[in-house]
Amino acid sequence: MAVQFTRLGKEIVMAVKDGGPHPETNSRLRTAMQNAKAVNMPKDRVEAAIKRASSKDEKDYEEIVYEGYAPHGVAILVETATDNTNRTVANVRSYFTKVGGTLGKTGSLDFIFSRKSIFRFDPKDRDLEELEFELIDAGLEDLFVESDEEGNDVAVLHAAFEDFGKMQKALEEQGIEVKSAKLERIPLSTVDVTEEQAADALKLIDKLEEDDDVQAVYHNMAE
Repeated sequence: MAVQFTRLGKEIVMAVKDGGPHPETNSRLRTAMQNAKAVNMPKDRVEAAIKRASSKDEKDYEEIVYEGYAPHGVAILVETATDNTNRTVANVRSYFTKVGGTLGKTGSLDFIFSRKSIFRFDPKDRDLEELEFELIDAGLEDLFVESDEEGNDVAVLHAAFEDFGKMQKALEEQGIEVKSAKLERIPLSTVDVTEEQAADALKLIDKLEEDDDVQAVYHNMAE
């Protein structure tokens, strides 16, 4: 949870630096605050991050994506936000090397991962077929229901990367309170691995996720 709060705090800082401290006019900040609320990040911590980001003395973060392969041909994509690119690339390269993986060039995994806008919300008693019709013009690609960790129904909506803002506005107009809104990487193809091979890849993923500069890690291992 502490790691999650740190990552959300960074996202809030970047959002404020990008579009100002007011969520009413800054959709990225509004999204970051929604995501913080979804994981019960304390309100005072959110407000502190906004205040800190508004200071001229607060450092900014550079967003960099690293791509490579874990053992057994598992593709790994790493999203980072850093104030020291030399430190970050050295750490990421070290994690790959120690497990026998390889760090690739930017864009080398474009044929494996597609960036999608993904929204999650409580479906309640909504008619999802009717909602699909209402959201087609906003770029709806897919809408389905899955269970969260507590067994509650969660509606999951997919849209194209470039339709994030349009879809966010459409959901607001529908009166839907979004639990989380993110740009995620979806694998277009997957690799089958054994439990032992998966364990090798997960060693790298776990190490990456422990790094303070890492915001998200994606892989293409089949379920």
